[in-house]
Amino acid sequence: MRSISSKWPKGIPYIIGNEAAERYSFYGMKAIMIVFLVGLLQQSGMAGFEANAKASFWVHFFVMATYATGIMGALLSDIFWGKYRTIINLSLVYCVGHFVLAFWETPQGFFWGCTLIAIGAGGIKPCVSAHVGDQFDNTNSHLIERMYNWFYFSINVGAIIAYLSAERILSDPYLTEIGWNARIAFGLPGVLMLIALIVFYLGRRKYISVKPAGWLVYKKEIFSSKGASLVGRLLPFYIFLAIFWSLFDQTATSWVIQAQSELMIKTVDLGFFQFEFLPSQIGFVNPLFVLLFIPLFTYIIYPRLGRIMPLTYFNKMCLGF
Repeated sequence: MRSISSKWPKGIPYIIGNEAAERYSFYGMKAIMIVFLVGLLQQSGMAGFEANAKASFWVHFFVMATYATGIMGALLSDIFWGKYRTIINLSLVYCVGHFVLAFWETPQGFFWGCTLIAIGAGGIKPCVSAHVGDQFDNTNSHLIERMYNWFYFSINVGAIIAYLSAERILSDPYLTEIGWNARIAFGLPGVLMLIALIVFYLGRRKYISVKPAGWLVYKKEIFSSKGASLVGRLLPFYIFLAIFWSLFDQTATSWVIQAQSELMIKTVDLGFFQFEFLPSQIGFVNPLFVLLFIPLFTYIIYPRLGRIMPLTYFNKMCLGF
């Protein structure tokens, strides 16, 4: 008879702490990229409309590169290093990218900083969530879904704090006067990424680490008829995903540019509380709703829907679409 454990794997707190800090580091720099780039291009003499278009292109190119390098991270993990070493090694690249961005204040520095961040952030992306799953076995597999809810919760906590604080730092009058606003705004995410790396490293003796499979096993799995069939069944979803992400990622560019307009009302008055949004803070709305909906769906909606229909992961995805 299979024994059941209600205890969390010992490495989980380190992974959650790492993820919250890492997500602050990523969203903290991404939130202000468009604002910073537009200002930089306008200072070089470029007209406003052209600066907006060019800055938007480079922000979207950076995001694309970040997701594309996830393929590289998966290959390094599965064939050569394993998930733990891949996360450690590419997190170091990630940290260097942040500090290059903060202290090499030239267009070349911005390019190389973003390049290193794309390699680091994208490279660890397929490894961290899979590393979470590796911590569970048959005795505690019933806790996985709850764990991923907390994992996703930590991602969005980091994102909210980043969106609300990043442009406040970049536009701070005192820091602007002494010329340190960009250094602090881009450097603080680097500090958080360094903290994320240290927290993850501290849990090294607590993790269950799966060894890399090697090229022969990897090739066999990827090119097997079963593997090809599974990938083929997923491909239709990517048509809809591409449409969704092409619109959603406008929140980091077009929405921020529109929010800079003087015609946009940025003051929110709740009667008892009034505050003014900065343009890049508009991105915090999405992670806020995620935080609100995680407990709502986990403890209220899904349990009730489960009485009516089987709630597989596939069914949940379809309901989301």
